[in-house]
Amino acid sequence: MSDIIQLLPDSIANQIAAGEVIQRPASAVKELMENAVDAGATHIQLIIKDAGKTWIQVVDNGCGMSETDARMSFERHATSKIRTADDLFAIRTMGFRGEALASVAAVAQVELKTRQIENETGTCISIHGSEVISQEPVQMQAGTSITIKNLFYNVPARRNFLKSNTVEMRHVVDEFQRVALAYPHLAFQLHHNGVEVFHLKEGSLRQRIVALLGNQYNERLVPVEENTSVLKIYGFIGKPEAARKLRGDQFIFVNNRFIKSPYLHHGISSAYENLIPADTHPLYVLFMDIDPARIDVNVHPTKQEIKFEDERIVYTFVSTAAKHALGKYSVTPTLDFDRETSFDRYGPVPQFAQVETEAQAAVNNANYQPSWTPDFATMPQDHTRVHQGVSQNVSSNVSPSATYTIPSRGLDELPEPAMNAEAEQSDKNASPVFQLHNRYVVSQIKSGFILVDQQAAHERILYDKYLSNLNGQAGHAQQQLFPQTIHVATADAEVMMELLPEMRMLGFDLHPFGGTAFVLHGAPSDVQQGDEVDAIEKMLDNYKQSQQVLKLPTTEALARSMAKVNAIKVGKALTEKECRSLLDQLFASESPFYTADGRHTFITYNLRELEKQFGRK
Repeated sequence: MSDIIQLLPDSIANQIAAGEVIQRPASAVKELMENAVDAGATHIQLIIKDAGKTWIQVVDNGCGMSETDARMSFERHATSKIRTADDLFAIRTMGFRGEALASVAAVAQVELKTRQIENETGTCISIHGSEVISQEPVQMQAGTSITIKNLFYNVPARRNFLKSNTVEMRHVVDEFQRVALAYPHLAFQLHHNGVEVFHLKEGSLRQRIVALLGNQYNERLVPVEENTSVLKIYGFIGKPEAARKLRGDQFIFVNNRFIKSPYLHHGISSAYENLIPADTHPLYVLFMDIDPARIDVNVHPTKQEIKFEDERIVYTFVSTAAKHALGKYSVTPTLDFDRETSFDRYGPVPQFAQVETEAQAAVNNANYQPSWTPDFATMPQDHTRVHQGVSQNVSSNVSPSATYTIPSRGLDELPEPAMNAEAEQSDKNASPVFQLHNRYVVSQIKSGFILVDQQAAHERILYDKYLSNLNGQAGHAQQQLFPQTIHVATADAEVMMELLPEMRMLGFDLHPFGGTAFVLHGAPSDVQQGDEVDAIEKMLDNYKQSQQVLKLPTTEALARSMAKVNAIKVGKALTEKECRSLLDQLFASESPFYTADGRHTFITYNLRELEKQFGRK
């Protein structure tokens, strides 16, 4: 039998590597920008067309390459960073694997122009699908310009898996932000389809965070700075009011390399225990400087995962540093986003001892274990499908010990809405309705009584209303005496532009004002006066969460997010008339039993079940 094992051709090997390293346009952006940083550039320009699908160009003023180096840079495992195996454990640069340019060249049309400052001319190389088309001298400024055209042009299956331009551009912005945050002393520019998205001047870390995430974050940042014998921690964490339901404003850098670590994320989040709602995530931009010998960065092709020599000590240092910062700057707990603000009282956050002492004491304890260790095998996957506003898995929300049943025979036993001219008299003769603990509404029915969650019920009512608005029955805007200018994060500006027609249908008289600014002339009557900006920010947050997790259509995701933001909150006192109106509107709905995301709006208590509880037969 003849031999059947043989070496793969370089072109195929490069395409396989590209599948690991270059997954989408944002992957190529990351690799090219990191190379520019490693080249010593002080100004880096990123030019994108069609979210990177047709054009990605990175121009830098770095050291450039010689003619030979320019050609060698496209060979697999060709790198200037590694000479021996020991060098892997002393890495402080970004790119070092020697796969990026070779992988990109395997799945795109690439043009590289580069010149060293001491040379009069530079080199231009064109490569299509790993095949060198030309190499010739070129006149250019010192530095490097690399252009990627038609990514995945020769791998149509991979190109078909790319998402919409909006989604892909969001990933590009994410990668741009990570590199720009890691190097605030460098200048960066981002252009998309001929429009300048970012123009970042060199400055401090705080200035860079505000320039990237928005001016509203300037007053929400708390500085963190701790020096320990193991590592140095510095950066900023957000005040509790900066917490959001959607992840995205969490950045951890180890030796200036962005990493993803659910374990360390939990350590930081634990510092906010009882300060923010459980389903929200704090803002943080934290840097850790650590001896490269204590970490292994060569564990994943994208280099966004690393291994620590002792992950437990890092967890403790980071968590305690965050607690120390919150205590040092007397940050008090924020209110639950779903609570009425006038019903809470809180005291000062206690001061914390020095981080070094606390963490070292924990490590010296032989039985020390972090307070939480992620078990990825058992983590719940909360991806319940929702269809027509009714969850297919709502029974999981019901306590097995509850003594109630969900009506399934229609609305025969539910409170009848008061209608026509006799409504006032009907209210007087109707069964009593009252509020319980400023969060539930109780009403009598023939077989017992119902307990209505006022916030969930109002969410259902508003969801139906907003869905109707978006399906053609446009809502009315309550005009403001003085228009407001709203500034949103750059990534959110594109989402806002896409949503403007729908937002106007909901009653927002909103117009673009250039860049990331919008002018608000009017808002729906459901939005409290003075809360318009906050409502729009939370609506965007909830909308993005709905789209990312449940992949809902735009109209349904927007209706859901608006309903969540504007529904009356727990702690809001209601009059008897308001309670009755809430019940009337709820049971006029076609689907009064559940909220749009499948939570119960009310439960029924049966007299027979109650009698059994009291020992009656």
